[in-house]
Amino acid sequence: MNLKSRLTILSFLQFFIWGIWLISLGGYMFANFNNPIDPNLGSKVGNTYGTMGWASLFMPALIGIIADKYIRAEIMLGISHIIAGAGLYYASTVTNAGDMYWAIFFVSCFYMPTIGLSNSVSYSLLSKQNLDVQKTFAPIRVWGTVGFIVAEWAVDLLGWTQNNNQFYFAAVAGIITGLYCFTLPRIETSKSTEKKSFATRLGLDAFQLFKSPMMTKFFLFAMFLGAALQITNMFGNPFLGDFGKTTEYAESFAVKHSNILISLSQISETLFILAIPFFLKRFGIKQVMLISMIAWVLRFALFGLGNPGTGLSLLILSMIVYGMAFDFFNISGSLFVDREAKPGIRASAQGLFMLMTNGLGAILGGIFAGQVVDYFTDAAGVKDWPSIWYSFAAYSLVIAILFFVTFKYKHDPNSLKSLEH
Repeated sequence: MNLKSRLTILSFLQFFIWGIWLISLGGYMFANFNNPIDPNLGSKVGNTYGTMGWASLFMPALIGIIADKYIRAEIMLGISHIIAGAGLYYASTVTNAGDMYWAIFFVSCFYMPTIGLSNSVSYSLLSKQNLDVQKTFAPIRVWGTVGFIVAEWAVDLLGWTQNNNQFYFAAVAGIITGLYCFTLPRIETSKSTEKKSFATRLGLDAFQLFKSPMMTKFFLFAMFLGAALQITNMFGNPFLGDFGKTTEYAESFAVKHSNILISLSQISETLFILAIPFFLKRFGIKQVMLISMIAWVLRFALFGLGNPGTGLSLLILSMIVYGMAFDFFNISGSLFVDREAKPGIRASAQGLFMLMTNGLGAILGGIFAGQVVDYFTDAAGVKDWPSIWYSFAAYSLVIAILFFVTFKYKHDPNSLKSLEH
């Protein structure tokens, strides 16, 4: 099997594991940890998802240092997947929200670093074969999204979205992925004798970007928008599941196959990636990021308006909008950081961008979203979902308006010529 095929399998498995449980975890917790009714369960679900943010603050850097200096990257990747798989097995055994918090925190500490590490392994192996990394890696990475979607469908069709089989499944997938990593070609650890401070190794040099008022504003907006990234992952499944409590919608497709409906979001994501070069060339980075924020407003507002019956088309439209909301900010934001950072700190700057969105942003989003859900939940456990989603839409709208008014950046179409190819 050639290298491209082997890395395609790695990419597929990498995100297949995550797709098994990420979307259905919230619904699982509401279905299994809410008897007797817990008025604070929304916050507990949000905080559990927030553990991915806490883990992203420090574990990718630490495991990256180990992979650079002490344990070969492909071996470290395999070890991390196996340990995360063991954590997922433990998650299948817990019976309360408190223990699930610590189980997912443990899983996140070893799974979240594998996202960047698997990319690094692919880059290194492709470079060793003198292949064009940027050109070759894109079609490989697309199979990661395909893996995520296949996992969502599998869990849905097997009827595991609200039982612990999903964690057994994810644990087995994680261990298989770890063993597969051990079969990849060797990536030698760095033999460089260059002295680097611990701060430099952790990527803290990128914090010098905060000296620029424009970059400070950008990273703050990245954090606040990052708070929105996981909200529908947390509560999309519980939201659709609650429609099943009424006879009108109990047998509807959206209730019976909520994971499949939500997977349209990831399908949309793969399609909007292809549109980014056109939008960046035509409108510029600032406008594309603003379009993303407006798309988040629509994503949440359409959830508030939709239902599994006459409002199914609105739910589907919300899933389609997600691709624009997610891709346009993450990719254009990454390009913006790459352009504004000096060559010596570009990798660290990308790490800082991820820290602000998937680290601090995810933590903020978990806390904020959980409290909003609890606020609109009555003593009987009934949630006012339209008010919940409209609150998130209002939050995104405020962010968009502030970004439009305060973030000044002039579009230079000539600087994006490379995106035409």
